[in-house]
Amino acid sequence: MPPLRTALLQSSGRPGSVAENIKALDEAAERAAAAGARLLVCPELFLTGYAIGDDVPLLAEPADGASAQTVASIAVRHGLAVLYGYPERADELIFNSAQLIGPDGTRLANYRKTHLFGCFEQQWFTPGEQTVVQTELDGVRIGIMICYDVEFPENVRAHALAATDLLLVPTAQMHPFQFVPESVVPVRAFENQMYVAYVNRTGPEGEFEFVGLSCLAGPDGTVRTRAGRGEELVIGEVDPEFLSASRAANPYLRDRRPGLYGSLV
Repeated sequence: MPPLRTALLQSSGRPGSVAENIKALDEAAERAAAAGARLLVCPELFLTGYAIGDDVPLLAEPADGASAQTVASIAVRHGLAVLYGYPERADELIFNSAQLIGPDGTRLANYRKTHLFGCFEQQWFTPGEQTVVQTELDGVRIGIMICYDVEFPENVRAHALAATDLLLVPTAQMHPFQFVPESVVPVRAFENQMYVAYVNRTGPEGEFEFVGLSCLAGPDGTVRTRAGRGEELVIGEVDPEFLSASRAANPYLRDRRPGLYGSLV
């Protein structure tokens, strides 16, 4: 099975302007496809911006709304899958969500953030209840979570036990928590034997200062590609053969003793 070339779009776009952010997504998809990528991953709440305050309910859309249809047309035109973050409206509730649309325009998976960070998120969003959301692209089993979710070891281990190969983590990671992309994410990839694509916003936005440092970490704990602090599109490869060999050599999941872990719940 050939590697899945994956593009990470590190950008904060233009907060508050869905049209401008979709334009930026389209341009990034064109560049990613030209580089041979089959998957483009955008940051948390990329569709609207993160620091949008009282505009959250105004900009929220259903999972199959107008923006989803526009992103689907972008995916088809450029022949690659797109994962983007957005505020999802479902009846009276609003979720901090991420949706993956396939190269044929099909909505493959929609994930709602389960662990909300800080007063802003807790004010506007309802936490999701499904930890493991998966789909498949080019033979690679893909899982999704959002930002703070990856900082809970139980979350990522649940994906490991569900055989996720590539975990997509759209993110809005801010100062002073740069140790998460620098240290936590590569460790999560190693201890759970998977690839982790962690894709951050960058620069000042409202009261926040996003640190960038997006990365694709491999199951050996090494970073395959890393962005800096500014706007950037970086590309790395998810190699199923390397992943299979790494899992065969690493005993973590085989040596677990679940009977000892009851106190965790």
